[in-house]
Amino acid sequence: MKITILGSLGNIGKPLTQKLIASGNQVTVVSSNSDRVEAIEALGAKAAIGSVSDADFLKNTFAETDAVFALTPPNMGGSNVIANTIDAGKAIATAIEAAGVKRVVMLSSIGADLPEGTGPIKGLYNIEKIYETLENVSVTFLRAGFFYTNLYANVPMIKGAGIIGSNYAAETVIPFVHPENIATAAAEELTKTTSGKNIRYIISDVRTSNDVAKILGLAIDKPELPWIEFTDEQSLGGMKEAGVPEEIAELYTEMGSGLNSGKIQEDFLANKFSVDGKTKLEDFAKEFAANF
Repeated sequence: MKITILGSLGNIGKPLTQKLIASGNQVTVVSSNSDRVEAIEALGAKAAIGSVSDADFLKNTFAETDAVFALTPPNMGGSNVIANTIDAGKAIATAIEAAGVKRVVMLSSIGADLPEGTGPIKGLYNIEKIYETLENVSVTFLRAGFFYTNLYANVPMIKGAGIIGSNYAAETVIPFVHPENIATAAAEELTKTTSGKNIRYIISDVRTSNDVAKILGLAIDKPELPWIEFTDEQSLGGMKEAGVPEEIAELYTEMGSGLNSGKIQEDFLANKFSVDGKTKLEDFAKEFAANF
């Protein structure tokens, strides 16, 4: 198959490219950075350099493509993030339709069933709605859990204050996922024959915040590492002090509040979807410790 991947060679794009090429597919990787051409070609893929917000560029890139992995960058600039994300989704959808692509796997998220109160995820809600209108295109919405790799943002806090935490409680139940597991699921879906619009959750483990503190703490020789629940104001202020742009800090604070209330993870937990990812929290803890 001829498959085009959006998202360059990130935590998902690189292993996905490797998996697809290993199974005999022709892969084109879209990146906004011309410096990535050599690395993309070294994997045996073709590089296409341009913006995911440029529908004409994408239309030409998608020509003769059998399937597209549609990944919208999470932070489309420091301001107007949701609007920019939705605009990119529209451009991708326009190009898919114009190029006659028949199979799409869109990277979405837990909470994408909700229009509000989910922070950056609300952009994915809107993009799912856009893709639902594509005619004669088979789409799988790959709703991913909370990335394990987001936990690396806590390293300065652990080293500086001896704590880990966010604006959700120690008892909060969170579906986690490893990017490698997303790549495996995406490779399966891209090469699958299917029809209509489908939802697949990709989750590696379901654990509490307290589990995160305990298991990561043990891995880094800090067995008493506590999970601390911050107020929304404390969380927002901490991110701004760390240099996070105010709009993005506000979105991530809203997402934390949505996790704390349980509404972001409610659809996955209530419907008891399967946990397909192989990387458990204990497995990730070893990676975390190696990079701590």
